[in-house]
Amino acid sequence: MNRWLRIFLPFALGYWFSYFVRNVNAVIVPELSRDLGITVSDLGFLTSVFLLTFSIAQLPLGLLLDRFGARRVEAALLLVAAGGCSLFALGTTLLQLAIARALIGIGVAACLMAAFKAFSDWFGHERQAVLNASIMLAGVVGGLAATSPLAAAVTLFGWRGIFIVLAVLALLTAAIIFSIPDPPHAVAKTPLRQQVAELHVVVASRMFWRYALPAGTFIGGFVALQGLWAVPWLMQFSGLSRNAAAHHLLLMSLGLLLGYFLIATRLGWAARHGLSADRLLCVGLGFGLCITLLIILGVDFRASLWFTLGLAFSVANLMYSQVQAHFDRALAGRANTALNLMVFVGAFGFQWSFGAAVEVLQAAGHTAPIAYQITFAAMLTLQAASWLWLVL
Repeated sequence: MNRWLRIFLPFALGYWFSYFVRNVNAVIVPELSRDLGITVSDLGFLTSVFLLTFSIAQLPLGLLLDRFGARRVEAALLLVAAGGCSLFALGTTLLQLAIARALIGIGVAACLMAAFKAFSDWFGHERQAVLNASIMLAGVVGGLAATSPLAAAVTLFGWRGIFIVLAVLALLTAAIIFSIPDPPHAVAKTPLRQQVAELHVVVASRMFWRYALPAGTFIGGFVALQGLWAVPWLMQFSGLSRNAAAHHLLLMSLGLLLGYFLIATRLGWAARHGLSADRLLCVGLGFGLCITLLIILGVDFRASLWFTLGLAFSVANLMYSQVQAHFDRALAGRANTALNLMVFVGAFGFQWSFGAAVEVLQAAGHTAPIAYQITFAAMLTLQAASWLWLVL
């Protein structure tokens, strides 16, 4: 229990912060549009800059994690995130805010992957899926905080005040993580050339690519939806107010939270009853596709559908442990960050192209609801194709 608290909780705080700051733009969209005159496509670009720099950081991050260890790398990068949050709080132009979001993306790039690496070093592969699901619980709590609670806080303190608080929190989190002891075995000092060669082994693996494409479309698409486009969709397509849309986002996060809790506590039970992690992954994602289709068609019971969507897509987290289990512990950082690169390349592509597609369709004469519906349907089509790749 002492090891669990000493190792798990600091990384859980780091991932809570990462998840919150990734999703914060989804709620402050009206304020950014009002204060800075930012358009829909500008919002898509501004939010996706975070994902672009996050993605670029992943492959070098894997090398750094395997070479220097989780606590050093994450603590150092969180200092960059603190600077980005400070700049965002002071920004007055789209360029300034984009640079700030880029720094934040780099700064939190290690928050999940460092946790996975630390768990592999301290606890081994056999507990990886349960620990991964547990850390995702902490992230979802951050996502919950970035819904209705954030909307209320923005009303009181403004979006600039929120980012000042986030800068201070990033500094505190960096200090806490840096205080964690090193794992029992020494950090590997493999020559850089050998590390790069071993990374090639990972990305050339058939097992890696089986999960990489679905990770890009499912997790990446969910990140784009939760991080920005769910609220505009609910306001433009479903006609909800900002607070009501934030409430639906909260329900989706609650569904995700329940899903991660069930994986963390019942995965062993499911395996003993013939439901392997891989089978659970395929079934859960297929169910998520059906729920997404109902949302796009505008079926009633919106609240329950968004909750169920979060619950179904929680199984996507299993892709990390499935990939990592295929490789040696020394490759854990590179295997996870290579997969995470695919996730956030997908998230960046969906988040930016979603806004651009909506504007193009509206310019072609479609109403806003129809433009959003067509764009969402295109994302669903790509997810369905990757699901078939995973299953077949």
